[in-house]
Amino acid sequence: MKSAKRYNREIVKRTVTKVFFTVLIGAVAISMITPFLWMLSASMKLPLDVMKLPIEWIPKYFYPDNYKKVWNVGGLAPRDYHFALAYWNSIKIAVINLIGSVLTSTLAGYAFAKIKFRGNQALFLLYLATMMIPSQVTLIPKFVMFNKMGLTGTHLTLILPGLITITGTFLMRQYFMQIPDELRESARVDGANEYVIWARIMVPIAKPSMASLAMVVFLWNWNSYLEPLVFLSDWRLYTIPIALTNFIEESVTEYNLVMAAAASALIPAFLVFIFGQKFLVKGLVSGAVKG
Repeated sequence: MKSAKRYNREIVKRTVTKVFFTVLIGAVAISMITPFLWMLSASMKLPLDVMKLPIEWIPKYFYPDNYKKVWNVGGLAPRDYHFALAYWNSIKIAVINLIGSVLTSTLAGYAFAKIKFRGNQALFLLYLATMMIPSQVTLIPKFVMFNKMGLTGTHLTLILPGLITITGTFLMRQYFMQIPDELRESARVDGANEYVIWARIMVPIAKPSMASLAMVVFLWNWNSYLEPLVFLSDWRLYTIPIALTNFIEESVTEYNLVMAAAASALIPAFLVFIFGQKFLVKGLVSGAVKG
């Protein structure tokens, strides 16, 4: 009888604990998504209704002209197209860096994980040690180097450093270390060289990790603010974060337009996350565990 009561108390305790943490997590999730919902709601309102209290989460009307103004549909002045131009600039830089960094990280990760050469571990540790250097510290040396090469004021100042990622190399190395060496040895017996082994055996196996790395790299480049601010001075070269900051400064009293611009800036990141989320956890977890 006592054991039955004790068992019932344990069930009640577990149920109460699950309900408590479920409610807690739900409250945290709602608090995090509330600003996003307010942004979407405000982007469809007139300026006078944005700050109205109580908040109308679902407007009685929808005013899509805010997005037309942000994108300047039918505008005349060339500079008025800077938001759409910044969109193109950000997509171009993010896609180029995505392709380049995934390629270089996969090649370097495979070399560090599977190819045995003198100084392999020491070189890899030295490579990882550069992660301890804050990126802000390297801004001035990079600016001086790009200035001497005549690249300042171009997108190459953002593309060239972004073609190599230390974090990506580390993740890919850890992933390749989990792959049995027998696959590589059997391919070598069949006459395959290192490039064929990498391209036809390792890359297909590592696609989940490569997809998660591609997601992270795209978001890094899409949200990058400091480097474009330092290296770009021509409005025609601005990326989305810089263009959005300038738009906020120009339209500080028109919060509906500011929210429409912010919502537009989130679209690529949202789409990348929706289509790539199934690879994100799998790739990062498997790449972070040494086999």
